[in-house]
Amino acid sequence: MEEIIFRFATTRDQPAVREFLKSNHLIHQDIRPAGLKNFLLALDGTDTVGLVGLEIQQEAALLRSLAVKEDYRNQGLATILVSKIETYASTLGIKALYLLTETAADFFLMRDYHSTQRQDAPAGIQDTAEFKELCPASATFMVKRLTKN
Repeated sequence: MEEIIFRFATTRDQPAVREFLKSNHLIHQDIRPAGLKNFLLALDGTDTVGLVGLEIQQEAALLRSLAVKEDYRNQGLATILVSKIETYASTLGIKALYLLTETAADFFLMRDYHSTQRQDAPAGIQDTAEFKELCPASATFMVKRLTKN
């Protein structure tokens, strides 16, 4: 992980983002150009080696699509991506991040996320395609408060 560059995606990144998510067995069907501005890419040269996104719903956001290329795993890149997207969310006034995961609950537990009930999700989060139809009911639903109430 020598020279990883981080930048937000643009509309021209849509095919690469969708393919990266697909190759990592993550939901990609609902990725639209307008939402790419909230996807943070990790690049090694021109190669996408990691990414994470936000789907913003007023003062809450769905943290989604955290993925790291296999050769770059277990080197802290996922932690860096999550930290950077949390900081970005805070600058936008986001008060809580929500996520659905089938495989990474332990990773997020170590980063101050906690499991919660799906019915406790704000209406905007419940209205996302990932929440409503793309992510199975068996997925762990988690939240992290970014500001103190």
